[in-house]
Amino acid sequence: MTDTAILLIYTGGTIGMKQDPVDMALKPFNFGQIVDEVPELKKFGCRIDSVTFDPLIDSSDADAGFWSELAALIEENYYDYDGFVILHGTDTMAYSASALSFMLEDLEKPVIFTGSQLPIGVARTDGKENLISAIEIACAKDSEGRARVPEVCIFFDSALLRGNRATKYSSDEFKAFISPNYPALAEAGINIKYHGKFIELPQRWGKPLKVHKRLDTRATILRIYPGMDENVLKNTLEMPSLRGVLIETFGSGNAPSKDWFIKNIRNASERGLIIANVTQCMRGGVDMEVYATGMTLKSAGVANGHDSTTESAIAKLFFLMGQYNDNQKVKELFETNLRGEISN
Repeated sequence: MTDTAILLIYTGGTIGMKQDPVDMALKPFNFGQIVDEVPELKKFGCRIDSVTFDPLIDSSDADAGFWSELAALIEENYYDYDGFVILHGTDTMAYSASALSFMLEDLEKPVIFTGSQLPIGVARTDGKENLISAIEIACAKDSEGRARVPEVCIFFDSALLRGNRATKYSSDEFKAFISPNYPALAEAGINIKYHGKFIELPQRWGKPLKVHKRLDTRATILRIYPGMDENVLKNTLEMPSLRGVLIETFGSGNAPSKDWFIKNIRNASERGLIIANVTQCMRGGVDMEVYATGMTLKSAGVANGHDSTTESAIAKLFFLMGQYNDNQKVKELFETNLRGEISN
């Protein structure tokens, strides 16, 4: 029997529902009896403890307070467990995984988010396989006894994805998540195949975990679209107390070249507003050196989000604004790869 211990954290979501044999209604699963309910877990020989949020969180209600609570829970239990598996609703899982990736600095243990498209207690559920594989990966160690994947990840439908690279892809397929701009860290088939060259390892093992629970959410997302009215842009940029705006642009970071558009962006930037650029495209990233409109945005002070997902970029803004009062510092760090969220 190994001395490996995993903490299973059930926050809510479809995976945790089981059909009551009496009234046939779906009710929350008792994760305190997880090994009895999913006996396949016994083969790993690890101890699995569980914590259930009370009340459970619908993932649509995920917010900064919830992320801080999750980070604090991991901080409190970090030295008692070898890994953490977080059961979470799929709708905002990529946002939560992104946020935790920034909040947990010098992480040396796996923090794996998973869930399911069908409840664990119904026929054809994907929840059981997702849970089993997530726990197996959380238990996995290298030849020196260190975690194989010391990152915040999402495991879904046989693929382990970096949390801040994943995005929800489908609402009705078992393959709910993809990682458009970064390869899978591991794939589960007959065996679990780890892709070591893509896994981010600590430069130096043994650093204590640093947990950043302060987030500043005074930011919004503005998707650019053909026919946008000037007042929509102007009113967004002039929202009271707003500190940051993530604009989702066309292609490689392009936006309308109309004078009113550039003028409003430039004025807002000069007032100190943090404006950052990510692409609406599923694959690829922002390059503000290619076309004139991108160059104009750059000259107006817009920060480059490179190939970040929207989920990762907004979580990164919340994190950086929570750490720094200097908006210029936030913009500089936003363009920097902090946790493997952008390609170098």
